[in-house]
Amino acid sequence: MDAVLSLLSALLIGYIAVGLYQWGIANAVFTGENRSACLGDSVGACWAFIGARFQQFIFGLYPVEERWRVVLVFALLVVLLVPLAIPRAPFKRLNASLMFFVFPLVTIVLLTGGRFAMTGSSIALAFALAAAVTLFLCVGISSRAGSYGLTKVAVGLTVFGLLAAFMAPYLNFDRFSVLTFRFDTLSFIALVASLLAITLSFVTALATLEEKSGALRLVYPTLAALFFVATLTTDFGLAPVPTNLWGGLLVTLVVALTGIALSFPLGILLALGRQSSMPAVRLLSVVFIEFWRGVPLITVLFMATFMLPLLLPSGVSLNQLLRVLVGVSLFAAAYMAEVIRGGLQAIPKGQYEGADAMALTYWQKMRMIILPQALTLVIPGIVNTFIGLFKDTSLVSIIGLADLLGAVRRGFNDPAWITPTTPATGLVFAAFSFWIFCFGMSRYSIFMERRLSRGHKR
Repeated sequence: MDAVLSLLSALLIGYIAVGLYQWGIANAVFTGENRSACLGDSVGACWAFIGARFQQFIFGLYPVEERWRVVLVFALLVVLLVPLAIPRAPFKRLNASLMFFVFPLVTIVLLTGGRFAMTGSSIALAFALAAAVTLFLCVGISSRAGSYGLTKVAVGLTVFGLLAAFMAPYLNFDRFSVLTFRFDTLSFIALVASLLAITLSFVTALATLEEKSGALRLVYPTLAALFFVATLTTDFGLAPVPTNLWGGLLVTLVVALTGIALSFPLGILLALGRQSSMPAVRLLSVVFIEFWRGVPLITVLFMATFMLPLLLPSGVSLNQLLRVLVGVSLFAAAYMAEVIRGGLQAIPKGQYEGADAMALTYWQKMRMIILPQALTLVIPGIVNTFIGLFKDTSLVSIIGLADLLGAVRRGFNDPAWITPTTPATGLVFAAFSFWIFCFGMSRYSIFMERRLSRGHKR
């Protein structure tokens, strides 16, 4: 029976392979200037169509004279990502800093042209987030910082700064200029509160750490906020390119990489929040996760496109691509949280007890003991979520964004290339392009899983 099934399988595979060879290579048309080259009874794939519109499949309607910026972004992505993916490559910390902090800002400036008009509330929000990260690092590196009096004041100032920065656009206060930026009273107070919280966190670290040099790392979030504001507001002399001209592989990678980069840390926080002993944090995490998991992604995209602008204050608008990035990131974060929660539940209770016996703080315990083990256990689930997110980017074409699949489908309506074989050729090209990225992520996850699970082999 096994021999018969093997023979039938081999015959089926051979039949399919011969058919694909004849259609895709033997009878295919590789060159041509228009549809006439791909007409005929025995013509196979019309690869001339792919060659003629290949630039649009990669760049969309991005201006031809500015496409060097997209190529530069792709080159920087490869240069930074490849050494980061190689375990034995040196300078991992520097490479990670450039990849996750510098590269996104450089990409935004290159692709859009930069020179954003940042409001006072957005600047205050940037420094409020820096204050939150600084406070988190302070508590993480010092076991005594949590019980120090100034820490509680810093927490209050940070929460106030975040709330005030969010509420400032909705409230009408007097406006004034600081340097070249426009602030209102509430956003300026939020900025001052955030800077005070950063200062108090730094003072707390100096007072509670035995090695004072460890407090220097608390400066990094503030420097990152300064770099963020300076980079986005500086005029680099680049021509502005609106996002409605972006398309093809550019949009696919922007949506996928942004969703991956934002959903992973947010998913970790939501997973920890769902297992928190604080009822309010646990309830908010559960509500967030269950809401986003219960809504189809296409509904999220429509909500982000048509309903999100209704929730913004008057005078504040987000372009369509940015709204999609927000919706996709929140949607993926809910699924990522459940994957990571499964890893947290798989950690033996003795690991938690051992960390508590070492007098580690909660964040030290999670950062050094629990999360490294949990994330290693759920690598397949994490990468599976990433692959699903990458493929789901094709749904953005429904709301008018021309991703790779959308750009290919729009090419079917070009009168110069309307033939019976054009749709099949374009779809095969799009499918193969998606398969290359998804297969690469899958193989790399298998490599990392084997490398990190050597201690678990029996």
